[in-house]
Amino acid sequence: MKSKFHLFLVLSAMLWTVQLPAQTNSSTMQPGPGPEAACVPATRDNPKNWMSRHEKFVAQAKRGGIDILFMGDSITDNWRSKGSNVWNEDYAPRHAANFGIGGDRTQHVLWRIENGELDNIHPKVTVLMIGTNNSRSNSADDISQAIGMILDVIHAKIPDTKVLLLAIFPRNRPNDTPEMMDTIHRVNEKIAGYDNGSTVKFLDINAKFLGPDGKVPADTMADFLHPTERGYKIWAAAMDPTLDAMMK
Repeated sequence: MKSKFHLFLVLSAMLWTVQLPAQTNSSTMQPGPGPEAACVPATRDNPKNWMSRHEKFVAQAKRGGIDILFMGDSITDNWRSKGSNVWNEDYAPRHAANFGIGGDRTQHVLWRIENGELDNIHPKVTVLMIGTNNSRSNSADDISQAIGMILDVIHAKIPDTKVLLLAIFPRNRPNDTPEMMDTIHRVNEKIAGYDNGSTVKFLDINAKFLGPDGKVPADTMADFLHPTERGYKIWAAAMDPTLDAMMK
């Protein structure tokens, strides 16, 4: 995972990163690269709201005191809503922070962590899951490569953290194509190889979400993508033994 090739990609991607002045607004911000580039750090096409959330995460990071950091998209973001009861009982007391933003892809997480969200932060464990929103437009190779770049940037910024890398969760929305589902499956196979036994642990808990028919039932993910409260309980119960061991 820490190959020269990956480090070259990280440095190359940084050349594309949008650099913002200390005081930024939507009228002065330059747009990032297009949404298809999974490995190139990029801002979102709704910069006002997205940038505001990013800046709040940067401010939270500066305050410090974070022992567990969750990074990801809406599935992570929704710990604030559908998963809030589980979060408040299980993770808030352990000084966890949620840096998930709904709709994010790998390129958006890359931009965020290169632009302040990991500054002055020293979590014992970073929980990362990203890539489902890339699965319609990017190849498994591109998505897994981008996830490898995210891991490299995390360890460049906060070398003492361990990363709990989660497999992209299963989904079966009516418009989810077989090709997209195959992409997610192949990404999970590829990123499993990033587990190095020390700083990165890969964890696939997807079987916990599936019913007897091999699909996600509505009581676990009402829209067959985002967990319900029951889904977040399943997530926590399946993840916590590994997370607890990594926190020691």
